[in-house]
Amino acid sequence: MREIRVAFDDANAYERYMGRWSRAVGERFLAWLAPPEDARWLDVGCGTGAFSQLVVARCKVKSLSGIDPSQAQIEHARAKLPDADLRVGDSMALPFNANEFDVVASALVLHFIPNRSNAFAEMKRVSRSGGLVAGYTWARTASDDFAPYEPMLRSLLKIGVEPMRSPTIPEQTADGLRNTAEAAGLSDVEIDHVEATQTFRDFEHFWDEQTLAVSPVGKTVAKLNQAQAAQLRATLQATLPIAADGSITYSARAIAFKGRV
Repeated sequence: MREIRVAFDDANAYERYMGRWSRAVGERFLAWLAPPEDARWLDVGCGTGAFSQLVVARCKVKSLSGIDPSQAQIEHARAKLPDADLRVGDSMALPFNANEFDVVASALVLHFIPNRSNAFAEMKRVSRSGGLVAGYTWARTASDDFAPYEPMLRSLLKIGVEPMRSPTIPEQTADGLRNTAEAAGLSDVEIDHVEATQTFRDFEHFWDEQTLAVSPVGKTVAKLNQAQAAQLRATLQATLPIAADGSITYSARAIAFKGRV
């Protein structure tokens, strides 16, 4: 598969494409994380603010900050979280002082970061002694993919189209994620899988969301000719778990870590 660097500049489209999955897996992650109350939070790669909103709703926060490289995403998040300190920034050079946060988390972002070692070092730097550094990303290897767009990837390959996708990184496996976290100097590192399930009311609902051109897979679909698009639809309809009422329900799996500074 062609791996590309991804930039998300259409916040509304991204929210339609990934927002439901971000919230579903984020809720499971927060339950596993069991963060402290009255904490100063940093959301690294906050995007549209889906995970940050969960943090505010589910956790008793003292303050919330976030960074993302996309101005459009930050503007979208600011509209949802007017009391948060949300900035355009780089995860590999965080614009914050040392020892500034109690919890530093990264939600579905690690596979977009070119140098994860630098990002982990930065997350540790801005955390206080005893602070919690954590995050999760879609579980993937070179041969297996557990992200929400896996049905699209599989079906594109079946019709002979090589889909574009974001890079596969070592941190999308348990050993790779543990190695990077421990190399950054985090202690008491724990690794686990977090699974979320979503339901689409019918095939058109699934197709409309999963083919939005905001994602690498959506960009691939946008380039198909009419015959290829029809073949892709037929392949998906033959392989997706479509219930008697027409709804489609399936799961995606993320791999998560947490460690102490």
